Amino acid sequence: MSLTALVPDNDVVPPPADEPSIPQWTPPLDAEGLRSVLERIKDSSPLDVEEVFDDLDTAIGNQLPSVTTTGALIDRLRSHLKQLSDIAVADEQFPPTRAMVQLAERGLPLRGERTPAAHRQAVGLARRLAFVTSDLVEELIEARYITGAE
Repeated sequence: MSLTALVPDNDVVPPPADEPSIPQWTPPLDAEGLRSVLERIKDSSPLDVEEVFDDLDTAIGNQLPSVTTTGALIDRLRSHLKQLSDIAVADEQFPPTRAMVQLAERGLPLRGERTPAAHRQAVGLARRLAFVTSDLVEELIEARYITGAE
């Protein structure tokens, strides 16, 4: 003789009637939102504070950057400034200081400025980017949003 059990078709036993219902979890992002986040993560690189300081030294050091390296230096400084600005405003629990906001706003038009063809003007842009980047990185280190180079 075999024993059989009666089980509903979907194998789900309903909760008792007096138990409060728990709302069903819904993910914060849909598939397209998750793809967007994944692409941003793939395209991002971690902040290297030593590299930031090396580029600042190249831009505002004693010697002018060479003609061949100035364009790449400007691109790196733009990238550093964007990363630092993003760090400053990223966490709603730790809002940026007024100085951080001002520096991020001051850097915004510089990041969008076209790189001049003339070397001296390009060096001027690199130095303006470097001064804002330097001030912002110092603010972030002082506020302990990032740690300085060892």
